Amino acid sequence: MEPVPFAALTAPLAALPVARYRLHLTADTAVRLPAYAGSTWRGALGHALRRTVCVTDMRDCPDCLLYRSCVYPYVFETPPPERSEKLRKYPAAPHPFVIEPWPDCREVAPGDAFGVDLVLIGRAQGQLAYFIEALRRAGQGGIGKGATRGEGRYVLTSVEQEAAGWQVIYTSGGRLEPQAAQTPAIPPLPAGRVRVELSTPLRLKVAEDLVTPERLRFRDFFSTLLRRLSLLSYFHTDTPLDADFRTLVQAAEVVALSDADLQWHDWTRYSARQDALLRMGGLVGTFTLPGAALAPFWSWLWLGQWTHAGKGAVMGLGRYRLIV
Repeated sequence: MEPVPFAALTAPLAALPVARYRLHLTADTAVRLPAYAGSTWRGALGHALRRTVCVTDMRDCPDCLLYRSCVYPYVFETPPPERSEKLRKYPAAPHPFVIEPWPDCREVAPGDAFGVDLVLIGRAQGQLAYFIEALRRAGQGGIGKGATRGEGRYVLTSVEQEAAGWQVIYTSGGRLEPQAAQTPAIPPLPAGRVRVELSTPLRLKVAEDLVTPERLRFRDFFSTLLRRLSLLSYFHTDTPLDADFRTLVQAAEVVALSDADLQWHDWTRYSARQDALLRMGGLVGTFTLPGAALAPFWSWLWLGQWTHAGKGAVMGLGRYRLIV
């Protein structure tokens, strides 16, 4: 493949404000969570948010007069704006949040502290108070195994925001004082190699086939991430990302992975909507990229550490870290 002219790849990265929040909780009763709790947290958040904000009690949100102004459908069903140029064939746009469960929080004894992280993207940061209140109320009803028997209850004690460290922006009963969200600062591209650590399952499909450890290519990883960033920007900010996406994906073809240490991690979750167990396995592990070849892709890769990549990103799947 002929190299793509570098000038074609240097369109500026427009703003995609993101913010990560850390919710500190204390267990009232024993809390028992599954090995990967992203789906559990998403379900608890969704049910509590709907109970918190719904004023019509309609069964189906699209039939409601408030469909395009209510917080719940914006967050959990995310209808594309009317006359949208993108996603005409799809019923919903990407959701503007990511849940990041804390690791090693499966068995929490009464009185013990635990928590969950939450990333809000673009305009969703204006709904932070609703997220906090919904997760507070979720604790009153219980979460995880045994919630129907009175277990899984917790209280929300404080919230921190990631900003040059972690800053407390809310304590129970106090005022919420968040800092303005910003597009993360992009550090200089390192001269050496960049290690990519997949900390939660990365689930990718190419031509309807799941990408297995031996089949992962940089192009597949990057094109999936680029599409997600583009759609999040388009639907949740006033300044859509502007770049020659086709040329970027073409250029990604020649970037080679090395020193791959990847495994397939099986994971299933229960879908109440479909009343079925869904397989959500994906890739975990590490691989290395040549720093010198990443100049056109670097800002996108860095930003993706907040948005995650691949299927199930809203539940915390596809989380990765760049090690330089």
